[in-house]
Amino acid sequence: MNKTEIKKLVGGTIFSAIFTKKNGDKRKMHCRLGVVKHLKGGVKKYDNDTLLTVFDLKNKAYRTINLLTLEQLNFKGKEIKL
Repeated sequence: MNKTEIKKLVGGTIFSAIFTKKNGDKRKMHCRLGVVKHLKGGVKKYDNDTLLTVFDLKNKAYRTINLLTLEQLNFKGKEIKL
């Protein structure tokens, strides 16, 4: 699943994602796309098709999900296993 497909599915709603972090740990994160309130300006240092930037609602910070390690999405009462 690519970034465009995920953005169409979840839109601006809150969703959870289960994925494997860079260090090998599994993580479940409640997040949202399109949050701009906490931006401080500047330019993203990286941007590719396998990284999705989201806003982590628990830690109130921007995080990156590697789509290659994404296992599951939950949103609007739906569960999609990848």
